[in-house]
Amino acid sequence: MELKKAAMAGTVESSDAQITVEPGTNGIELNIESSVIQQYGRQIKAVVLETLKKLNVKNAKVSVVDKGALDCTLKARVEGAVFRSINDDPDTPNPWEVL
Repeated sequence: MELKKAAMAGTVESSDAQITVEPGTNGIELNIESSVIQQYGRQIKAVVLETLKKLNVKNAKVSVVDKGALDCTLKARVEGAVFRSINDDPDTPNPWEVL
């Protein structure tokens, strides 16, 4: 999927994550902010990159502000941000069935 615009999903509340995606030109550029980066940074990175790969996103700038989100939350937030980025028409539903 090719990202069309900057988009965000999630919050900075406890046990959540805020994911921002933007179109990129040089692969995946990933920035992670987390109070638990030392313990879970590799896992956060793996979940985000795996989700982007499943969605066939090859070029993107991705920012993660993690507040202790579980893997399933990270995945859902990445999916939400990507689908918001590719959908220019608010009357067109997001392609959730591709998941």
